Amino acid sequence: MDKKTAAVAMSGGVDSSLTAALLAEKGYKVIGITMLLTEEGRSETVNVAAGEEPDCVRDAKKVAAALGIEHHTVDFRQEFQENVIDYFLSEYAKGRTPNPCVMCNPSMKFGLLLDKARELGADFLATGHYARIGRLQNGRYVVKKGLDEHKDQSYALHRLPQKSLQHILLPLGDMTKEHARELAEKMNLPVAHKAESQEICFVPHDDYKAFLKKHRPECLHKGNIVNDEGKVLGRHNGVPLYTIGQRKGLGIAAPEPLYVHKLDMQRNEVVVGGNTSVFAKGLLAGDANWIAIEHLEDGMEFGAKIRYGKREAQARLSQQADGLLRVDFAEPQRAVTPGQFVVFYDGDVLVGGARIEQAIND
Repeated sequence: MDKKTAAVAMSGGVDSSLTAALLAEKGYKVIGITMLLTEEGRSETVNVAAGEEPDCVRDAKKVAAALGIEHHTVDFRQEFQENVIDYFLSEYAKGRTPNPCVMCNPSMKFGLLLDKARELGADFLATGHYARIGRLQNGRYVVKKGLDEHKDQSYALHRLPQKSLQHILLPLGDMTKEHARELAEKMNLPVAHKAESQEICFVPHDDYKAFLKKHRPECLHKGNIVNDEGKVLGRHNGVPLYTIGQRKGLGIAAPEPLYVHKLDMQRNEVVVGGNTSVFAKGLLAGDANWIAIEHLEDGMEFGAKIRYGKREAQARLSQQADGLLRVDFAEPQRAVTPGQFVVFYDGDVLVGGARIEQAIND
């Protein structure tokens, strides 16, 4: 039997480096590939034209050299700008809250990078995600939760199509983060002690407000903070700078705590109310992608997660005549946020997901 080839998306971090090491140990021919996505990163700015390399590329090369595998760098800066950064900025400009990782996975990692991996002769593309790939009896490939519930990253993979899923390997899905770091140390990987970063990879210092002010200043106009009756309670510095559920930093005084529950770009208003105003009985969502099922049948019930890190809530799903998906929760959910994604689970199996359009409070 011919040795299978696995290309590994190497970011220079512990997880992707360990992924490469584990696959090499299992007998795969391993190729490392690092995507050059932006010159404006979390904690550094590089001049690619002058030959500078970001830390992620340098660290990935070190690991590849230590493992004795070939390494490639692919310049996807323009594609990343169009598919992820422009999306991120335009969603905020509409008063919505984006999730760039969810959009990056199908378009970049498991889209363009998978295509590049196949060009290089790879049978699979592997990443360091804490999730698992499985296959149902009906033949459909599915994403399953990672065994480490605190690290599970299946939520961000809900938009992947079947054509991609059949070529994906996720070796870390069966282990905890602690175990992964222990293995990296045991294997003497050069990045074994590298700190983990949770921030958005292209937003310097995790300051999305400064990023917005720099790249989309035209969407930021001072306006009023109002209650549901339209009474002006204060002033804001631009609707996109606020988030659903926010309480701190509003600069208003009231006898009870007030929370942002609506961002109105048309009226240039931030609407606040008491704690109950932030809870929604359901939501409407669009642009659904189904993985475990071919199509939705009205009345199906699943566990629904309205953002990464949020607990699941039991929900009943139905398709509306206008094409939107209606999700009714068994119990009201806090801070349902347009622009974010609602993702559905049947036990450990990720069924699919959709983009939240609006909360339902009636």
